[in-house]
Amino acid sequence: MHKHYNGLKTAALFGVIWALLLLMGGLVGGGRFIWLFAMVGVVMTFVGYWNSDKIAIRSMRARQVSPQEAPEMHRIVAELSQRANQPMPRLYISPTAAPNAFATGRNPKNAAVCCTEGILHLLDERELRGVLGHELMHVYNRDILTGSVAAALAGVISSVAQFALFFGGGGSDEDRPNPIAMIAMALLAPFAAMLIQMAITRTREYDADEDGARLTGDPLALASALRKLESGVAQAPLQPTPQLQSSSHLMIANPFRAGDVSRFFATHPPMKDRIARLEAMAYGHDIR
Repeated sequence: MHKHYNGLKTAALFGVIWALLLLMGGLVGGGRFIWLFAMVGVVMTFVGYWNSDKIAIRSMRARQVSPQEAPEMHRIVAELSQRANQPMPRLYISPTAAPNAFATGRNPKNAAVCCTEGILHLLDERELRGVLGHELMHVYNRDILTGSVAAALAGVISSVAQFALFFGGGGSDEDRPNPIAMIAMALLAPFAAMLIQMAITRTREYDADEDGARLTGDPLALASALRKLESGVAQAPLQPTPQLQSSSHLMIANPFRAGDVSRFFATHPPMKDRIARLEAMAYGHDIR
């Protein structure tokens, strides 16, 4: 088990999401529609999970590259995949100057790792190795499934909230909930679901930092890369379009300008906290 107990934290957060969903289902139509929304959530999860690699890669206009086109990237990923005893993922490069990287795919056999041209120009080989180790651990830890489920459940909660806001509760007048409570639930539930989803994403980033550093055996390389990425993204941020916002949580660094997304609503932990954890790990300190 990881020192920071991210698996337990994620399970607890999913429990809160389901409790919120069931509470709302009980308010809407006396609970008669909860199974319909649950089924929609399952379908949304499956579709998003199965096509996660295609959706993310398309949003970054990335193309698959051969060993001849990206020898350094292929060499590093091949070595780390062999060390982890896992299949070699497909490799992609996105034609954008914003420095970033992400991994996606429904399992290690159907995984893809993508780097932007910006990150390949910004980092040296040791730092790039640290970043690729981080991204591979997202795949090996099945974080794509975790993120897909969290996003789908958050979407279902938002749908239930909208239904409650427009149609109200069902049943007799005696059973009908307070309309003020219904409006409050309809407005606050999507906000709560979004916060929980972001919390899950943040715990996954800490996990991938630690596991990736263990895979490469070089926590300071990833710390150095994150430090460069923080300033690099500030100089060349991406525009928060709806397509990019849906896949931004996959990236190793928040791709948007700090002013576009406040720290409270950011899907990534603060860079200084991640760097501090990696430096503590390198020097043998407790990172909890």
